[in-house]
Amino acid sequence: MDRVSKWSLGADTTCILCKNAVESRNHLFFDCDYSGQLWKSLTMGILLTDHSKNWSVITSQISDSSRGGKSGFCIRYSFQAAVYAIWRERNRVKHGEKPMPIAMLQKLVDKGVRNKLSLMKMVKGGAMVDGLEYWFSTRV
Repeated sequence: MDRVSKWSLGADTTCILCKNAVESRNHLFFDCDYSGQLWKSLTMGILLTDHSKNWSVITSQISDSSRGGKSGFCIRYSFQAAVYAIWRERNRVKHGEKPMPIAMLQKLVDKGVRNKLSLMKMVKGGAMVDGLEYWFSTRV
């Protein structure tokens, strides 16, 4: 991304997902319109007024030890799932596949988060026993 332009003169560094800016870590995660929509769909109901698309703010939020329990887990897991999905989608498009509509990617990642929470619900006495219900309550 940022380094590619230094390694390979003439390499196209335009974001392959939105085609509106130079691809950098900060742009791809989550300043890009495409990835920003995914991040917003996953976290707006949890973070509310603290919601941000800024990388530094997001990494600070997921590192904040005071945000524990269901909220903290859901933010951290959403971050992991979103970063993985965006990077995978970027690579798919980079290698010639058609971009996945953002609504489809949102549903796919949301389903992954719900599946994880559903599996955690099966662990009796665990802190995340009602995590899935919490997740549903945050969907806006």
